[in-house]
Amino acid sequence: MAVWDNLTGQADAIAIFRAAAQRAPSGTGSATAESTSMTHAWLITGPPGSGRSNLAFAFAAALLSPGTPDGDRAAARQVDARTHPDLSVLSTEGVIIPMKTVKEAVARSQYSPSVGRYRVVVVEDADRMVERTSNVLLKALEEPPERTVWILCAPSEADLLPTIRSRVRTVRLRVPSVADVADLLVRRNGVDPAIAELSARLAQSHIGMARRLATNADARARREETLRAALGIRSVSSAVNTAARLLAIAGDDAKAITLELDAAERDGMLRSLGIETGQSVPPGLRGQIKDLEDDQKRRAKRSLHDGIDRILVDLASLYRDICMVQLGREQAVINRELLAELRTASVASAPAATVATMDAIAVARQRIQSNVAPALALEAMLVSAIRRSQ
Repeated sequence: MAVWDNLTGQADAIAIFRAAAQRAPSGTGSATAESTSMTHAWLITGPPGSGRSNLAFAFAAALLSPGTPDGDRAAARQVDARTHPDLSVLSTEGVIIPMKTVKEAVARSQYSPSVGRYRVVVVEDADRMVERTSNVLLKALEEPPERTVWILCAPSEADLLPTIRSRVRTVRLRVPSVADVADLLVRRNGVDPAIAELSARLAQSHIGMARRLATNADARARREETLRAALGIRSVSSAVNTAARLLAIAGDDAKAITLELDAAERDGMLRSLGIETGQSVPPGLRGQIKDLEDDQKRRAKRSLHDGIDRILVDLASLYRDICMVQLGREQAVINRELLAELRTASVASAPAATVATMDAIAVARQRIQSNVAPALALEAMLVSAIRRSQ
């Protein structure tokens, strides 16, 4: 099975990476062919959920496989487990990527490959580096080792420094269709086709979110509760209460994602330190446990912020649907299960007011990204929506 088989909706990008992986590192073939197919640094851009990381690791597996552009099973398994000796992954579960982590990745990138054709460094969420951290990466891109390949992932080129953009080859992904995402869920996760179509449509073709909705009924229920809460706002007080409820829903969703993972990580660390369940941690080892807990707190903060942002994206889809109903385009509605409620809401305001509400949602997203308290941003957004749409 080729490493590209679990990707969907990105045929053009796959063709580019497959051609690059097919080039021999020794540079066989003309210099022109080599320069147009393979390079030392790549940037994969695309909207959230388009499969940037999946494509990056598929390309890494193809590069690390011995001489085949479709990869082999052994290399693919090691890349999936993140255990390949020639693969380094630079990622973060916090809000930003620390400079220390980038420096460590840059140092590892200087090593020659041990078993593969290349040493590959994948940088997930490259947009989460602050400027001084990006400058550390820039130095590695300016003077790359001969057999090291960097693969950066970011929503857009504008999220990176111009100096970094000038040293990478950019491959842009498109939003996959609902049918493509649904088909992937059926093939890869064994999801019922009806649930797969529903999840892909509600997630607006966001592959990761579609998988979560398809495999977690509680996540689908929380999303529906979010939309019904927004539709039920009738006053300023209900807007404030709804903002608090949305925060609680985001918190519940974040906990559902992190709690089980936190417990597994703690148990794994205790076992690796030789500490049995229920046994007290010796003073000399408490520092390691404290570092783990700090990492988990940072991950919980990011997960909460991501959950709030996802709620705002869902609300934007709700008001988009209301606008579509107002304009007589019911066939374009995303949240078809709420069509009756959407029709009722559509007669309460003009399309211009609905668009203003969508603008308020976009402002709320920007404010939260700028570290405005989420509760205040949500309250301002919902109160503004009341004044414009009720």
